[in-house]
Amino acid sequence: MATSSTLAGPGRPAPDANANRTVLSVLEGTSPLYWLGVGVGAVVFGVAQGVFLYQTYTGLGIAGYQAPIFWGIYIVTFVFWVGIAHAGTLISAILYLFRAKWRNAINRLAEAMTVIAVLTAFQFLGFHVGRIWRSHFILPYPNQRGLWVNFKSPLVWDTFAISTYALVSMMFLYVGLLPDLAVARDRASGWRKPFYTFLALGWRGSSRQWKAHHRTVLHLSGLATPLVLSVHSVVSFDFAMAVVPGWHGTIFPPYFVAGAIFSGFALVITVLIPLRRIYGLESIITERHFDQMGKFLLLTSCILGYAYLCEYAIAWYSGVEFEQTSFWLRLTGPYWIATWIMIVCNVVLPHALWSRRVRTHLPTLFALSIAINVGMWFERYVIIMTGLSREYVPGAWGLYIPSLPELAILVGSFGFFGLCLLVFLKLLPAVAIAEVKELEIEARAAKR
Repeated sequence: MATSSTLAGPGRPAPDANANRTVLSVLEGTSPLYWLGVGVGAVVFGVAQGVFLYQTYTGLGIAGYQAPIFWGIYIVTFVFWVGIAHAGTLISAILYLFRAKWRNAINRLAEAMTVIAVLTAFQFLGFHVGRIWRSHFILPYPNQRGLWVNFKSPLVWDTFAISTYALVSMMFLYVGLLPDLAVARDRASGWRKPFYTFLALGWRGSSRQWKAHHRTVLHLSGLATPLVLSVHSVVSFDFAMAVVPGWHGTIFPPYFVAGAIFSGFALVITVLIPLRRIYGLESIITERHFDQMGKFLLLTSCILGYAYLCEYAIAWYSGVEFEQTSFWLRLTGPYWIATWIMIVCNVVLPHALWSRRVRTHLPTLFALSIAINVGMWFERYVIIMTGLSREYVPGAWGLYIPSLPELAILVGSFGFFGLCLLVFLKLLPAVAIAEVKELEIEARAAKR
């Protein structure tokens, strides 16, 4: 492979210098717009935490729960954020194993979004439980009373899924960061110098270190790949294991996994488009990246559309009145608006992505990615609310109306996600410098 010095040429900077300068410029300086975003995120998240403290003091009665519905906005948003986290693992692990080169410029930001989304989702386990001081009962540890957790509880399943996913995602992010932290260390000054020196763990870029790095990334990719399937499958078991009309189906695991990848890619696009423009990363994050991600959105949208059709076909073919009524009420009952938002945003609108012009027209793609995540949130809302509000006994039917505290915490979760993402952008390289430089060198060598 040609080195950067042989590719530089007279009067032309080496590709190493170009990539270093472009990516590390994101870490330098802060604009008023940046501080406005940090301030809004901090205020929104702070208000949500204040509401949560008030809920802890007064009890879950301030939420919109009423018999028979005791799973509300908190569980809907928990499933939503777990799904968002799947795009990072897919881009970083599975596409790495398949040697998809186009992932190199977007994988770092997707990995960071994965970690932040998992941390956001984890908070909703505490919001839902209410008695946060007893959350340690869902951890599988022995104590002096010889008590163990209830392994039949969905809360325990979610704890295992989230903790495992968070650990592997953090390892993947940190291992990939090591070479770039060394680059930032060598160019940093002030307080950043010891910060990056500590995190870089003495990385010098020797052949031995690179060999160990590639081997570690490969092993972590093999370890993380099953998590794409297993984590959201476990979350789907929260519903599929219950004998509730509209829930009790074997289609839920693949259905949930496809939806998670769908929503995750949509949010990656939503974040990447403005960041690319603000920080001048057009030379690194190109139209080809959005074209490829648009194809993934189209594929997973078709899978979701097939899953929706299967749900209704199975309910009709089963001949079970409860199942048939449950799905009919989704379309015409009190939650019909949410159902049709789900169908339009997740199935109808994404078919515009058959056109390459749409996949590469960033304003259209940005609006479409937002609509997709709105639809995916309503998908979880429809599944949970229609199943619980119309069970077997008509005398136990009820209607769920979200309360203001629940909505405040929902909005606060987006504030937390945005705040953490903005902090990440100014502390750590948002693009994998080493991998981008490798692509630049290969591209220039191919032209020679």
